[in-house]
Amino acid sequence: MTTLLKKILGSVLLLGGLFALQATEFAQAAPSDDLKGKNVVLVHGAFADGSSWDKVIPLLEARGLHVVAVQNPLSSLADDVAATRRVIAQQNGPVVLVGHSWGGVVVSEAGNDDKVKSLVYVAAFAPDSGQSIADITKDQPAPVWASELRKDSAGYLTLSTQAVLDDFAQDLPLPRKRLIAATQQPWAAGCIDEKVTNAAWHEKPSYFVVSGRDRMIDPALQLEMAKNIDAKITRVDTSHVAMLSQPQAVAEAIIAASRAAH
Repeated sequence: MTTLLKKILGSVLLLGGLFALQATEFAQAAPSDDLKGKNVVLVHGAFADGSSWDKVIPLLEARGLHVVAVQNPLSSLADDVAATRRVIAQQNGPVVLVGHSWGGVVVSEAGNDDKVKSLVYVAAFAPDSGQSIADITKDQPAPVWASELRKDSAGYLTLSTQAVLDDFAQDLPLPRKRLIAATQQPWAAGCIDEKVTNAAWHEKPSYFVVSGRDRMIDPALQLEMAKNIDAKITRVDTSHVAMLSQPQAVAEAIIAASRAAH
């Protein structure tokens, strides 16, 4: 057999393997009948925007779910809840409401909407009625990144690039970490003290993705909150941005919540 012929056959076998792999992935990601007609509304956290869900969205859509990511202004709890409620109102059918980080506070309030059938907290705060982030963390030691917060003249906070690299997204590739730092959305400092009026998790089934290497919200605190709200818990060995470092695990938690939503 000539060298050229060997190369051609090798290329054919390689392409065949790639096509087989793609076919397997497609079969695994095929839409499920029990997920059709259901909606997932994703709520981002502080220092972020809706694009923080970009790895999870295609995984959910491949399973037949309709997905929308809210673009929160991060200006106040009331403003973020209003933005989330507008998106919920646009959905036809049951909604699974998902919140990351500060987004957990938002979904705890916005989740009282009748369309919302379940809540998913991803490395998030899960306050009770009458509670704020300040209340939840008052007995916690100051986080390592606290000194890296920057406040502008309007009272909005951002994280230093170093804090993003070391504490916010430490397990992501360096280019993605730098992109997060460069595109972060400022968060109004007053949000820390804003209290939830009526925590929806009292009435809605809840799920919680606990990030085991989180340096923004202590994993032990996440686990405590998850148990307090009687959530079904998924543990992932990730930084704060679990939806970027382990999107499949986060997607599966959301899919489980969606299957149970009626």
